[in-house]
Amino acid sequence: MSSRASTFFRHRASSSGRSPIPVRPSPPGAISAFYRRMRGRPPANRPAEGQAAPARLLQPRIPEGERIYAIGDIHGRADLLRQKFAAIDADIAARPAQRPTTILLGDYVDRGPQSRDVLELILQRRQTSRVVALAGNHEAILLGFLSDPKTYADWKRLGGAETLMSYGILPPSGDDPSRFPALAEAFRRAMPDAHLDFLKTLPLTQICGDFLFVHAGVRPGVPLDQQVSDDILWIRDEFLTHGDDFGAMIVHGHSRVVQPEIHANRINIDTGAYITSRLTCLVIDESELSFI
Repeated sequence: MSSRASTFFRHRASSSGRSPIPVRPSPPGAISAFYRRMRGRPPANRPAEGQAAPARLLQPRIPEGERIYAIGDIHGRADLLRQKFAAIDADIAARPAQRPTTILLGDYVDRGPQSRDVLELILQRRQTSRVVALAGNHEAILLGFLSDPKTYADWKRLGGAETLMSYGILPPSGDDPSRFPALAEAFRRAMPDAHLDFLKTLPLTQICGDFLFVHAGVRPGVPLDQQVSDDILWIRDEFLTHGDDFGAMIVHGHSRVVQPEIHANRINIDTGAYITSRLTCLVIDESELSFI
């Protein structure tokens, strides 16, 4: 595993002093059981050369009574996240569901101006609603800077300066490595313990029915129960260009698109909120897909 994703993520309750509503994170062995179940599905028909790919033989679905609201990369846009939470509340009020769950696909920080507010909104939301927040590669980069301040130049290139400013830290004007340890220490002092604990304990995946939710994707040809965090957080081309069934419908972000894309084997909902002001929320009701 590369150093980019060497941080170990796991799910546990926030240390904010209040117990969040349980979200039933994937228990140990759930990925293995999920993979065994999906392996039993009929294989997808392979098209002949020159023919269009057929539709999936089985419509992916989630259990009756569940409803998933999946939100793509937020990147410091607390204003848009606040709007989406309000839209979710309105949708639930108009169409009650037994077990509505919001799944956030990672990349809460960097690039946009309100990273601190985004984390605070998520922590507050977890007190009253069922929320699963997954790890993104930008959370791994932030934690990497705190543990190894010399990585600041890389983090800055990916939007870390905006995160620092959201916590009231003025980034250095240059890239003098001798200043980075003090910068990391100042950042750590400015960050509430609840925020750091949240970032350190993010899970990598969430399963619901025939859907697998991740930040970036999965590596083709590798069983779902053998995927590694480096791919789940960072993979791009090998995943995006793969046309065959992964063994589950993968819902992901990480790779920016103009509009959400629904493919036969994956759904991409990263619409570049920090630059486009479009934050996408996918709604899954059994086998029905929609957006709010």
